[in-house]
Amino acid sequence: MLPRALRGFTLIEILVALLIFSIIGVISSQLMSQTIRANETLRERGTRLADIHRVFQTMQRDVMQLNTRGIRDEYGDKQPNLIISTGGAIEFTRNGWRNPLQLPRAESQRVAYLVQDNTLLRAYWPVLDRAQDSEAAYQSMLEQVEAIEFVAVDNFGNEHAYWPQPSLPPEIKIVGLIARVDLPSLGVVERIWEVLDG
Repeated sequence: MLPRALRGFTLIEILVALLIFSIIGVISSQLMSQTIRANETLRERGTRLADIHRVFQTMQRDVMQLNTRGIRDEYGDKQPNLIISTGGAIEFTRNGWRNPLQLPRAESQRVAYLVQDNTLLRAYWPVLDRAQDSEAAYQSMLEQVEAIEFVAVDNFGNEHAYWPQPSLPPEIKIVGLIARVDLPSLGVVERIWEVLDG
């Protein structure tokens, strides 16, 4: 019989060691795949939140530059500076349309926000007073949007789902706008902005 120091492992000891290493390998690979999936989910959500934040920044920039200039539509009819339709869309005139090339055009711009085919769109027109062939240009702002709702807040704190309302007395003025965007993954996200020149 060989001395104890020179004897090798038995078959059972090797099989037990292999079993333990296989279990550790399976657990490690599952932990690694879960970590990778969690990282991908966090990256996707982070990108989505950054996109939502960018959209609200653009809306805020437009709303903060709202002005009192009404327009004439393609039929020659006068339209107010701010229109909120019952379908949730909004259209208004804003200042600050940059003109670095000094083109012969106004520095105010007519913009609108609406949802079409689950995509939030920003529309803008190249002119304020439209001709019959004036068409809006559309920018895709955010996908996977269920609905959008704009609400006007007056100087008495009342909310109006559409605007203008001719039956209201003239002392009622718009002092704020609320945007509520229904997103499938997050629910309803709401922002409110002060209107300085509504």
